[in-house]
Amino acid sequence: MWFVCKIRREQRQENGQIKKVTEQYVLDAHNFTVAETRILEELSTYISGDWAVLDISRANFREVFFCEDAAADKWYKAKLALITIDEKTGNEKRTCATYLVQAANLEGAYQNIDRVMEKTMVDYVVVGVNETKVMDVFYTCAS
Repeated sequence: MWFVCKIRREQRQENGQIKKVTEQYVLDAHNFTVAETRILEELSTYISGDWAVLDISRANFREVFFCEDAAADKWYKAKLALITIDEKTGNEKRTCATYLVQAANLEGAYQNIDRVMEKTMVDYVVVGVNETKVMDVFYTCAS
């Protein structure tokens, strides 16, 4: 399962003032307790100063599409309509699914979607792609 964790932390601005900011991170976990433990562990090595977990909620991402490109520092929410044919009626059926896609820009997000989906046997249509406020994704195969 994927969870969105919102944290609030202090960040020093260019003018030297300290401002409180809210950031979103996504991680995989079995439940809310594991998600909270993991976000505390992951962020404690990256963030200094005062910070706290504000909220943890389930994310409806079917899958996360990672990108190896070092410039891919943004996360996009992509809604895809997966197309199947009903064997009884022969009619086309569309089932929507949401994915989280890593890319450097919107064009890269579409390319990453195509790169991942071409490895499947599923026909699909991209319904929409929007940039998110997700800062990073923490994934472990053994979660």
